Amino acid sequence: MFSNAEYPYLEGTNVPRDFVEFPSQFNEHWASNPAVFDHYAKHYKTGEPMPAALAAKVRAAEKFNGGYALTEILAAAELDMQWHTLPATAPVEDPDVFEKAALERKHLWLTTVPPRYRSSYFAHIWSTGYAAGYYAYLWSEMLDDDAYQWFEDHGGMTRANGDRFRAMMLSKGNTEDLAKAYSAWLGAEPSTAPMLKDRGLQ
Repeated sequence: MFSNAEYPYLEGTNVPRDFVEFPSQFNEHWASNPAVFDHYAKHYKTGEPMPAALAAKVRAAEKFNGGYALTEILAAAELDMQWHTLPATAPVEDPDVFEKAALERKHLWLTTVPPRYRSSYFAHIWSTGYAAGYYAYLWSEMLDDDAYQWFEDHGGMTRANGDRFRAMMLSKGNTEDLAKAYSAWLGAEPSTAPMLKDRGLQ
């Protein structure tokens, strides 16, 4: 929608996997931002905004079980990578045996955090094009949390910040190296610190 690319399909939306997820995941942050939240989180009968104490509880609950959720997605990303690093000549294996061994190698076979996806129904990595790319969700999350932190550090949701983000990121599509474009917009290399903060794992 914001692309200024000359060839919209080739350059506008046909971007690397992490930049497919990045804009939508970034925009999710605004849903709990008080400037946005207070405009839609209203009582369905009275139209009154959600009481501040309840809104605070909702925001606090967002961080519940952050370590569990992170371990789940790390295990899913590793399982995907392990399957897709097998050579074409590898013998057919029992999927349950393979995934247990694969996650044990990466210290992610944990009885307290069982795999979110089992190999037999992990459709993302078999039929929807994420083969060896499921980790992109985490990389995109790191980018979007870092981007949101940039907004917080630079005055929040202002027209100037939005215009700068649109011009330097959203309008680019796939017309240039997006890692370089991101670092130029951010003024630094990406950091995992905002992601850990967002998950309550600082």
